[in-house]
Amino acid sequence: MKKIILLLVFASTQLVAQKTANITFEKELATPNVFLQLPDFKNINVRDMAISPTYDEIFFTLDAPKNAFRTILTSKKVNGTWSEFTIASFAGKYHDIEPAFSPDGKQLFFASKRPIENETTPKKDYDIWFLTKENGIWANPTRLPETINTDKNEYYPSIANNGTVYFTAERADAKGKEDIYKSEFTNGSYQTPVSLGTGVNTKTYEYNAYVSPDESFIVFGSYGRKGSLGRGDLYISFRENGVWKDAVHLGKLINSNQIDYCPFVSFDKKYFFFTSEKSTIQPTYKNMSMHKLKEVMNDGSNGTSKIYYLSFDKLLKSLSLE
Repeated sequence: MKKIILLLVFASTQLVAQKTANITFEKELATPNVFLQLPDFKNINVRDMAISPTYDEIFFTLDAPKNAFRTILTSKKVNGTWSEFTIASFAGKYHDIEPAFSPDGKQLFFASKRPIENETTPKKDYDIWFLTKENGIWANPTRLPETINTDKNEYYPSIANNGTVYFTAERADAKGKEDIYKSEFTNGSYQTPVSLGTGVNTKTYEYNAYVSPDESFIVFGSYGRKGSLGRGDLYISFRENGVWKDAVHLGKLINSNQIDYCPFVSFDKKYFFFTSEKSTIQPTYKNMSMHKLKEVMNDGSNGTSKIYYLSFDKLLKSLSLE
């Protein structure tokens, strides 16, 4: 009888363990570590994420191969324990990506191809939407106005303290193929978006901009710049006297010969997060075994999109930008 009870207790413990997400924050991390571990989605793309200002809620995008379907997953910290990953309450039906909290934590922005107004057909391009939390649930997705959204893609929202929205777009007044824009929030209305200056935008592609809530710095991706390491690198620009200074490459600590993108800095500025398709898989191996093959294909950096993180202070020090 005792054995049966012990087995039941063990089984119950295992069930509880399966219902928690493996989310940890290592302090003073000087080199990038994989942040999210998803045992049920071991070899699939994970990209772009947001953590609430109070570190009790996380959202991120799960991306099927060839972008066949994209949806947002979430976990919430309750009594010190992270809940199992689930599909966000507003997601799972249409292509939804790139969640972003407002600095006060009261709104959640994201990009989506969902239908607008009374239409039933999903859009072919991404628009920016937002939600507010009602009775503990993120509900009633609301599309940002036509001032911001067009019939072309609007991506990767990032929100400043004053309500200004930064985002990526392809527009007629862009300096390059895609630019980083901002739309100021004045008297309850979003103003006409403005392309950021040449310290950020160039004649090539700029994308995925994270702006600090006080708008003192911006981290973004760019492709095709002189000195680029691969298919897209991350850069940082600081704002002085209202002007974005020439962007600085984040170096080999972050950037690779593959695409590096989707930056995010925790609201307390302790951690820097980014997505990368970097790979440590080699073209040749000696004495390959099945065990080694599984390790190579499934663990570490294997070319699928993964979210990495490290100390933001350590990153700045690596660039001599304390």
